[in-house]
Amino acid sequence: MGLLPLQGRALTVAITMTCGFSFMLFGWDQGVFGGILNDPTFAKQFKNPNPTIQGQIVSTYDIGCIIGAIISIYFGDKLGRRKSIAMSCAFVIVGGLLQASSFSLPHMIVGRIIAGLGIGQSTAVVPMWQAETSKAEHRGKLVALQMVMVIFGIDLTSWINLGMTYVYTNEVSWRFPIAMQCFWAFVTLGLLACTVESPRWLCYKERHAEAQVVLARLAAKDREDTSVKIELKIISDAIAAEKAGGAIGWREVFSGGEQQNFRRLVLGAGTSVFQQMGGINVVVYYFPVILTKSFGFSNRLALILSAIDFISLCVWGSAIMLLIDRFGRVPLMLFGSIGCGVCFTLTTIGLGIGTKASYAMAVSFMFGYHLFYGLSYLAIPFLYPSEINSSRMRSIGNSAAMVTNWVFVYVVVIMTPSAIANISWRFYIIFAVLNFAWFPLVWFFYIETKGLSLEEVDRMFKIKYHAGKSMSYKEAARLAKEETEELKKQEEGGGDKVVVVEVEEK
Repeated sequence: MGLLPLQGRALTVAITMTCGFSFMLFGWDQGVFGGILNDPTFAKQFKNPNPTIQGQIVSTYDIGCIIGAIISIYFGDKLGRRKSIAMSCAFVIVGGLLQASSFSLPHMIVGRIIAGLGIGQSTAVVPMWQAETSKAEHRGKLVALQMVMVIFGIDLTSWINLGMTYVYTNEVSWRFPIAMQCFWAFVTLGLLACTVESPRWLCYKERHAEAQVVLARLAAKDREDTSVKIELKIISDAIAAEKAGGAIGWREVFSGGEQQNFRRLVLGAGTSVFQQMGGINVVVYYFPVILTKSFGFSNRLALILSAIDFISLCVWGSAIMLLIDRFGRVPLMLFGSIGCGVCFTLTTIGLGIGTKASYAMAVSFMFGYHLFYGLSYLAIPFLYPSEINSSRMRSIGNSAAMVTNWVFVYVVVIMTPSAIANISWRFYIIFAVLNFAWFPLVWFFYIETKGLSLEEVDRMFKIKYHAGKSMSYKEAARLAKEETEELKKQEEGGGDKVVVVEVEEK
């Protein structure tokens, strides 16, 4: 239950910091190779890799991430959230040491894959753990904070890589930044020891006494407090109802029914497609390369601009914490789709014209892309799968979303160097078109989860299923919240018999 008896706000801060450093490690690994690829000592050590080989070096990490996310489908519910995160850190430490000590491409690639195993696992488990230990009204901003830490990690690598340009005569210029991922993994492990397991996972494993203790600590109340008992009952009853169906089989994963499992899984995974095929990793992995190859800037200037760009993304990513629980997930995705599409369009036009002034315009709108991305798709693809999938399917649904994430990261990362080398600015047209295409998909198919507890999301789907087309999801969400309030009143002795909403099937 943690080395320190933290509770209330202090415990929430400890969990958030653990998630934050875990995702900062994710950001570090995402960003570190963008500057290293232009390092002359790195190029000399690995015999001047061409764009195709560069893409393979970077993308093998994503193969590891795909496998790691798949592993979490099995281990996420077997080990629990904390042990899964500890395992992910162990993979990163081993992989980081192998990369930092590598003298050949196979050596480097093995290290990249092993580190990827850890990052893939953590990206599937960390948002789920944060969501399961957060209050509904704060869940969005806390998960959004994790993504700010990702960008902080990327930005930190940009400044480190910039500093290392002054020691290009020494291999420390690329070995040190790679080795630093091990340090952040140890920090995450230290913080993890001060936290608690997910109360929802404990209930799923029928460890109700432990879950009650955790809920009491999260609320800074006595374990016998009425509100703690009510929350435990709501969670345990919801999980018991789900488990009544027996063990999860693949047929259930692809089923419809009142819980709409497959639809919810696709909605969660779809946000990962929107994020990755919206072009973010063209910028994250290769921004210094883009600035040198597409814009003709010097390597040092490219690193400076890259570092400044990611500071701006940190700012916009921080702003989403103020907006996500106020405006909701769906409106922000709609906003981001249009804004990102416009920015990629104008970046493409600027590069296509090919003058000094048009290049300045293109750089400006690439910076502008991060404004719209930071206020939308930065955080939502890591939050939404944890919210939209049921307790019974959450580990599978979240892992499926992260497998989808890393598959499309791999696709983008492996094709970007060759695409920039061969079709130049025309490559960015793809991402302009795709960003605009996300708008109607979000508008017609996505369901708002703002302000709902995870159990209320499940109840919303059940109510809507039985009501049919005559009821909107917004109305179903309202009824689910009313039902929860009635249950709380009954348990506290301040209300009449609980009203469970059952709607005639249409």
